[in-house]
Amino acid sequence: MSNVDAVDNVRALRWRGERLDLLDQRKLPQEEAWVACVTAGEVAAAIRRMVVRGAPAIGIAAAYGMALAARSGEDLAAAAAALGQARPTAVNLHWALERSARAVAGAGPDDRFAVLAAEARAIHAEDEAANRRMGELGAARLGERGAVLTHCNTGSLATGGFGTALGVVRAGWARGRVSEVFADETRPWLQGSRLTAWELQRDGIPARVVCEGAAPALLASGRVHWVIVGADRVAANGDVVNKIGTYGLAVVARRHGVGFMVVAPMSTVDPAMPTGAGVTIEERPAEEVLEWAGRRVAPAGADAWNPVFDVTPADLVDVLVTERGVVATPDADGIARLLDAPTVDTAGAAP
Repeated sequence: MSNVDAVDNVRALRWRGERLDLLDQRKLPQEEAWVACVTAGEVAAAIRRMVVRGAPAIGIAAAYGMALAARSGEDLAAAAAALGQARPTAVNLHWALERSARAVAGAGPDDRFAVLAAEARAIHAEDEAANRRMGELGAARLGERGAVLTHCNTGSLATGGFGTALGVVRAGWARGRVSEVFADETRPWLQGSRLTAWELQRDGIPARVVCEGAAPALLASGRVHWVIVGADRVAANGDVVNKIGTYGLAVVARRHGVGFMVVAPMSTVDPAMPTGAGVTIEERPAEEVLEWAGRRVAPAGADAWNPVFDVTPADLVDVLVTERGVVATPDADGIARLLDAPTVDTAGAAP
């Protein structure tokens, strides 16, 4: 086992041949429970209800959902529509559905399940392989040993395995370039404190949770060398759509000379979206902000604004890491070069 393999102990999805098991991330870290899905509708509901989250993991789950739709004889177009509406901002979801549609286009009714299941397994395996490559490329950019700050969860729980931004952290830790990790708690779902801290603890990587309000002071202190985040969508000009709070971190990091790294697979790059301004930002129920563990904490009658994502302008990003390569200070030309670059062979044994 390599040093990197020693810090890779978590998986969010398990394909069982006739069903998809999803680790229920709403119950972590207190309970490790799995949700079994046997229809596309159940997968769509799991995505919508945050059982599974993270752009790459959502795409993989949707691909398996299409296979389950074929197995149960569902109308594939209707299944794709339901899955596509589950979390509209993450471009990986629609990318995976379009890839599934292309794969099954010429298949007969008796072959559709086998074709879609094989395509979903391929998407899953390719994602993990791409994450490992991005981990290596990103870790090589970290420079001297130091602490890093992460936001939301970008690890194995958000992907097919290993993680995007957290994959860079894992590779950096294995190579002695990461001394410790500060994890933003990431309100209101607390993905940083519930999920990232749990993943890092499972892997033996020292981590401390910080409130979002403490992050600027932490960056000003000089204790952090890099902010490393993932992305739910990267526009054609390099703008980054990611978990709410990312934009503020980028602004503060630039103010204090802290490196800002975005790690995202090419399936997250959306060449049809010219800038981040054109992305429809998903808003979730106000109750997520006004309640805590199902109990009201805000006064009766209070309302809330609960956007899930924000847009970080490309000129605040120091490094964009993809499986096809690394772009410093990404812009339209840099994104175009990535899109034109040869596809990296990330095929591997399917999960």
